[in-house]
Amino acid sequence: MFDFKPDAAASKPEFYRALVEAADALTAGEPDGVANMANVAALMGEWMDDCNWTGFYRMVDGELVLGPFAGRPACIRIPLGVGVCGAAARGETQLVADVHAFPGHIACDARSRSELVVPVIRDGAVVAVIDLDSPSLARFDTEDRDGIEALAAVLAHRI
Repeated sequence: MFDFKPDAAASKPEFYRALVEAADALTAGEPDGVANMANVAALMGEWMDDCNWTGFYRMVDGELVLGPFAGRPACIRIPLGVGVCGAAARGETQLVADVHAFPGHIACDARSRSELVVPVIRDGAVVAVIDLDSPSLARFDTEDRDGIEALAAVLAHRI
């Protein structure tokens, strides 16, 4: 049984170091990628303030397919290049302060106002994206981006 708790007084870089360490401990030695995504989605959902959705979309046959998440029901399939997740699936992190200003935004949850989507890249190919949504405008910044990119790097060979 794991009982991870973030330090409420931690700076963002410290918070993300702890998140990555907790995710590393949860996924180390476990070969099932779906189980690892489920635990990490739950961990992010517990730890991340002001997020209404935390989870994964998996790359399956050239499109994104919903993976484990914490939050309200979501879109099941997203074509490459469509919406924030589809843009990230091309291999570049998307840090979006206002999703309603993003061309082609897919509104799975009308409460979401900002989004951070980070590709998980293994052997040069995107295998999934980590998707974080917030009901607040400009919830995510470059420190959040850097932290979730570090998480994606740890998970690349575990999902």
